[in-house]
Amino acid sequence: MTNKIFVDTNIIIDLLSKREFFYEESQELFSLADKNKLELYISALTFANAYCILGQNLKIENSRKILRKFKVLVKVLPLNDKIIDLALDSDFDDFDDAIQYFTAIENDCEIIVTRNLKDFKNSNLPVFTARQFLELIN
Repeated sequence: MTNKIFVDTNIIIDLLSKREFFYEESQELFSLADKNKLELYISALTFANAYCILGQNLKIENSRKILRKFKVLVKVLPLNDKIIDLALDSDFDDFDDAIQYFTAIENDCEIIVTRNLKDFKNSNLPVFTARQFLELIN
């Protein structure tokens, strides 16, 4: 079983916003982390982005409460100069995706889980949707 699974922002938003069609698989993924069957990692940028997105529909205190509960399920990886430089020099179309990717690489993650596989088409790491990953480990 893989130890270090990096989770892209869209999967976190699927879970925290209970997005229709995507919530169930994201919940299943994070349920495994809650049961200590998986170690899930996210970028510090993802945490900030999730706060902003949740804040569009919720009061600040509610966003913070949700994120405090969520934080126990993941390990938040730092964002640093090297990751920013790698992202700036990369061929990723989306800068946010580049930051996600190089955060995973620099922290020795083994797999990326995302809803948008095409965003990581040049990845040197295996990339799966949440559903694909869950099927892989079951």
